[in-house]
Amino acid sequence: MCRLTAYIGPEIPLENIVVKPRHSLVVQSREASESKTTVNGDGFGLAWYQEQAEPGLYREVLPAWSDNNLSSLCRLLQSRLFLAHVRASTMSESVRINCHPFVFKQWSFMHNGQIGDFEGIKRSIEKSLSDELYQARKGTTDSEMLFLMLLNEGLEQDPYAAICTVIDKLIAASSAQNLQPFLRLTCVFSDGSNLFGFRYATDQFSPTLYVSKTLDNGGICLASEPLEGDVHNWEAVKCGSLVRVTSGEIEHTALDVPGCCVSGISRVA
Repeated sequence: MCRLTAYIGPEIPLENIVVKPRHSLVVQSREASESKTTVNGDGFGLAWYQEQAEPGLYREVLPAWSDNNLSSLCRLLQSRLFLAHVRASTMSESVRINCHPFVFKQWSFMHNGQIGDFEGIKRSIEKSLSDELYQARKGTTDSEMLFLMLLNEGLEQDPYAAICTVIDKLIAASSAQNLQPFLRLTCVFSDGSNLFGFRYATDQFSPTLYVSKTLDNGGICLASEPLEGDVHNWEAVKCGSLVRVTSGEIEHTALDVPGCCVSGISRVA
């Protein structure tokens, strides 16, 4: 599938999270340990926040380990809040517009997982989007559509309610086409002030997500896999829950949605 990480806290070089750790995102791009696919080489991306409300964005189709631009950017860019993603494509072609993160205004978003039978339900869920959000779609991934659905359902006003509504709508769309609902969703996103992540699946294989305890500098990370050797500094986000992170604070909330897996963590993500 994919691997992702995000950081919120005092301003640091992006390389401190993306490149330098023993099990950094760049390492995970070729040696993932909690994923069905060890290699995640179908592109990568960064979204980072500075003074402006809208994030910077850099995406490329090369494998993360083979692009010298990535290590150079991560060494020089500093940010208090950023998202990073390496992709293993399951359905859509490997082009830049299909690489994560996706951004819209002040929001940034990335996803690991799958919406089952997406082509069979895509047309029905497209109809629910506002004209503005429908026209904002650039690529062909289920991930970007998921992001636009969340925005359409009020992500800015109430992320919790938007997530629950979108999950309900995806399940309903599958059932309306006589398809068995199949969702594996681990998402991380930000509005530039807060960092959010959630896990959900209709089976027991929800893609992994961890939240770090406070790092040495007071910052906090979300990641598909712990970034360093001390796994005791990381807590698995439970399946069927939303985590909201601000600088120094972590809040967990159970999602009120049907059919969620009951396992706390899956080693097959």
